[in-house]
Amino acid sequence: MLTDDGKHLYVSWDEYHMLIERLALKVAASKWQFDQILCLARGGMRPGDVLSRVFDLPLAIMSTSSYRADAGTIQGRLDLAKYITMPKGELAGRVLLVDDLADSGVTLRAVVDRLRSMPSISELRSAVIWVKGVSSYTPDYFVETLATSPWIHQPFEEYDNLKPEGLARKFAV
Repeated sequence: MLTDDGKHLYVSWDEYHMLIERLALKVAASKWQFDQILCLARGGMRPGDVLSRVFDLPLAIMSTSSYRADAGTIQGRLDLAKYITMPKGELAGRVLLVDDLADSGVTLRAVVDRLRSMPSISELRSAVIWVKGVSSYTPDYFVETLATSPWIHQPFEEYDNLKPEGLARKFAV
């Protein structure tokens, strides 16, 4: 649900899962045949997991990080993992790159540029749930465009500040 000021988008678990399913349907409707899915950790892990299951394809993971300061709301230096984690083999063939959103577009552009330099990848497409209006990169597949570029409050963010002690209190009898 978008707030009246257009600066915040609050997403429930049900909405989040429905959006991932809609993303899977958009990819399927394209009829593009791909061999592997690469998700960007952390935001792309949940969408990547669902797409991996729906399309019955292996899931590779690449860690990226740029949001660290002020509870993860301030973008800093972009770090890309040196290695990609996979169950076997190498990232090759037709690859679907999955993340949760194209925010500024910096991360997706950097990852796409790196992947396109890999000779083992014959074709690369990208998929996200949201594309913000300020994004400098537009993925091949996306569910929603957010013209006002709001801060997206995703349902799993409750865990960002919930430490083991908080979980223990949650289940205390």
